[in-house]
Amino acid sequence: MEKAQQQARWLLGVDVGGTFTDLVATNEDGVLVAVKTPSTPDQSEGMINGIFKVADRIGIDPAVLLAQCPLIVHGTTVATNTLLEYRGATVGLLTTQGFRDEIEFRRGYKESVFSPRLEAPYQLVPRRLRHGIPERLDAAGAVIVPLDEAAVLNSVRELVAEGVQSIAVCFLFSFVNPAHELRVRELIKEEFPEISISLSCEVLPQIREFERVSTTIVNAYTGPSMQLYLDKLENRLREQGFAGELFVMQSGGGVQSVEQSGRFSAGCLLSGPAGGVTAAAFIGEKAGYPNMITVDMGGTSYDVAVIEQLQPTVTTENWISRYRVALPMLDIHTVGAGGGSIAWIDSGGALQVGPRSAGSNPGPACYGKGGTEPTITDVNVVLGYLNPDHFLGGEMKLDRGLAEQAVARHIAEPLGISTVDAAYAISQIINSNMSNAIHYVTTQRGFDPRQFALVAVGGAGAVHAGKQAEDLGINTVIVPSLAPVFCALGDVAANLKVTELRTRFQRVDQVDLDGVNADFDKMEASARTKLGKQDVARHYETRRYFDMRYVGEVHEVTIPVRSRTRKVTALNLEATLADFHTLHERLYAHKDASQQVEILNLRLDLIGVRDRLRFDEQPFDGEDPLEAQTGSRPVYFDGSPQDTPVYDGEQLMPGNLVVGPAIIEQWGTTIVVYPGHEALIDAYRNCVIEVKRETGKGWGA
Repeated sequence: MEKAQQQARWLLGVDVGGTFTDLVATNEDGVLVAVKTPSTPDQSEGMINGIFKVADRIGIDPAVLLAQCPLIVHGTTVATNTLLEYRGATVGLLTTQGFRDEIEFRRGYKESVFSPRLEAPYQLVPRRLRHGIPERLDAAGAVIVPLDEAAVLNSVRELVAEGVQSIAVCFLFSFVNPAHELRVRELIKEEFPEISISLSCEVLPQIREFERVSTTIVNAYTGPSMQLYLDKLENRLREQGFAGELFVMQSGGGVQSVEQSGRFSAGCLLSGPAGGVTAAAFIGEKAGYPNMITVDMGGTSYDVAVIEQLQPTVTTENWISRYRVALPMLDIHTVGAGGGSIAWIDSGGALQVGPRSAGSNPGPACYGKGGTEPTITDVNVVLGYLNPDHFLGGEMKLDRGLAEQAVARHIAEPLGISTVDAAYAISQIINSNMSNAIHYVTTQRGFDPRQFALVAVGGAGAVHAGKQAEDLGINTVIVPSLAPVFCALGDVAANLKVTELRTRFQRVDQVDLDGVNADFDKMEASARTKLGKQDVARHYETRRYFDMRYVGEVHEVTIPVRSRTRKVTALNLEATLADFHTLHERLYAHKDASQQVEILNLRLDLIGVRDRLRFDEQPFDGEDPLEAQTGSRPVYFDGSPQDTPVYDGEQLMPGNLVVGPAIIEQWGTTIVVYPGHEALIDAYRNCVIEVKRETGKGWGA
């Protein structure tokens, strides 16, 4: 490594997955260094291990690297795992007297209304730890019943005696007037300063009581674990010489400070996969594909999202571990279909795949770490898609014999079929599961998947993407050059972002524009306070939105406000209303321009725009990839072996054309070019695959 590069300032993006921790380091010269290291139970340990590995690749001391690093952005699954595994804090709830069972009444329906066997969700707050407090506001925020401060203190003392570590506070209409909730925090802090407190007026200050109480409870449940982890991580980084700023990837696609992320952990529930969607938007802008479906297949899960006109779709209709989290999040659909997903036979003798995963320890059978159950990684080894000697570019060896043994013992022999047939059947099932996940975020959201490119990332995404494209009628698959560490790339590329919410319930024809603009100004001021005095943003952008619906509807849609100034005018409102009718028709196949429309909430994103990562184009070097071919091996594409050329992805140059069937082996991922497909290496070293179209295939055919 040249001395100039050793002295350069490096930015780090770190994503912790269920199996691997990924890191991307980049400097102002456009140099990119990517590594993977096994994830550890203590995520900070795996992250430090990865930083040492990056330093070794660059050729400098880790302390020097960290001292020269002004920024680390971290995608973490701490909050997610805490909620999914139900190992969060002991939470108490203070709510308006008479409303302590709101969390169990929910919205008056189950998530699966036709399932009589669906059990009640795990109680994050048992009933004995939910206390009603005498207080009441009306819908305008006026005090009807004053806050009973003595009752607050008595309840808190009882909760602390029960072992409560975190308290959620959710009073009626606190989103209009937060005074009672703010006073409760003061009272608690005076006597119990160590208790974690989540106020609904800060976590989700908008209409709908169940959504607010559920989101606030989730924040209280995950907050202490998140805060403990971030404090520990930051201390370890400081001990290693880090002098810069640590940020955390948010579910909405931006990044926030450690302080804000610890207080509002519910905003980090999709911290990991959000990085991949953010990176896809960046790559799509460079490569000229504004509309994309991103699929991220890692060791544990398969995450799917849609990007339209370079903007990831956002939703507030989130159920995570059967709890409503109504914060704006990237619309990412996750299924248990990762490389570690386990194949098994159910009690009826049917073959199933996932959602249970082998994780990183013991991992797939082929890892040789004690795992005996067959996983998707084992299947891909048996079918010839993966080279046992080239996993992670040769850093890790796989045992083909153990993979075949696992598939034979657990699937082939019980079903009375060959090992290869069993592996092929498992592959077909997982491909079908993944195609269904893509349908969920496209056709069920009003999108035609045929109008999008499929961006395949994660360690295993490029093995299966060609089959998903065939199933869905998609013409183009893009495998980015940094696909194995794509979420970490998104972390290091993401902008700062704070989202503010405020309820303003008015019909459009009666809207008070002065009041709307005053609210937006207050929201922007609050957002700037939360971002603090960060010096990593080049400039700031403000984006405004209305949550709108037809009068009488239950659900609303979020519409960007068309305004190039700081004020919303009558003309802006008219254009936004037209956009609402158009989007409503696309989502629900219905619009009625004569129907009255109402605004429910205002939303504001304050974005601190950072310097763009430097990605230099490279000139094309001819079509012939022969120099990159390393040999061939038998691969099973349809149940029978086919001798298939194998290419070294590091040796392929921009302009090279690879005609399928073929295997392209890169560090951290393998690209399968299926028969009839063609792969071109573009100017950014992305692999762009054109998919063979079959008559009658694809959605809507």
